[in-house]
Amino acid sequence: MLPLQDQLAQLLTQRDDAVVQVQTLGSFQVWLNGEEIQAKDWTRDKAIQLFQFFVTARHRRGLHKEQIIDRIWEEDEKTGSQNFKVALHGLNKALEPEKKSRSEARFIIRQGVTYQLNLEELWIDVDALEQFIAIGNQALPDQPALALEAYRAAIDLHHGVYLPNRLYEDWSSDERERIQVLALGGILSLAEILLSQNPAESIRLCQQALQIDHAWEDAYRLQMEAYFLKGNRPMAIKTYQKCLGVLDEEFGIEPLPETRALLRRIREI
Repeated sequence: MLPLQDQLAQLLTQRDDAVVQVQTLGSFQVWLNGEEIQAKDWTRDKAIQLFQFFVTARHRRGLHKEQIIDRIWEEDEKTGSQNFKVALHGLNKALEPEKKSRSEARFIIRQGVTYQLNLEELWIDVDALEQFIAIGNQALPDQPALALEAYRAAIDLHHGVYLPNRLYEDWSSDERERIQVLALGGILSLAEILLSQNPAESIRLCQQALQIDHAWEDAYRLQMEAYFLKGNRPMAIKTYQKCLGVLDEEFGIEPLPETRALLRRIREI
């Protein structure tokens, strides 16, 4: 296995080397050989939906056509089969505008009645984000500077929620929640690295995390520490009060013992 430094360097160049680049966070955009695929190139929204479903289920092998239809459109067999055929044609046409009729698709692999995304030539932002965070986590104990670089690279990719135009689709919700937790972990890990050397940046990062999830108690606690290190005890206490109010309103619970212990320490020192 490559050293972590080399893994990070390789990952940083993968986007430019990929034939197809996919952004799912904050907005949905796809580039083919560096040129953005326009909405009209997909022909219809069902083609975009189908591709987004393939991206969401990218690590599952052999998705059955009926299974895909049931998850996305919940239509009867005849209508669903026709819509799938039209959507798949539009998808392949958008990704391979020069594709010859009846030739094998390059990016959607078909095996009988099952389909899956060919990940070999695709760069997908959520995969890159996850890999950056994994490198950061591995580097953190012994190589904090490398971890900092990896976490920053991950956070730079997080432009917003996963597939914001599919917020109410059941098939996208699990991946959205998974990526949100990953992103929050990366942001707070970076904020913790910077806590002693740059508490102001830690405060900003904690605020960024709270914009993603305003009830994330770890972010409030780290922000309290950062304010305290800056010598701003009133803001540290105010942050605790904000945390207290949000947790009570959202869940009817109090902050964790460690958060309350931090408040006592801030007040006593």
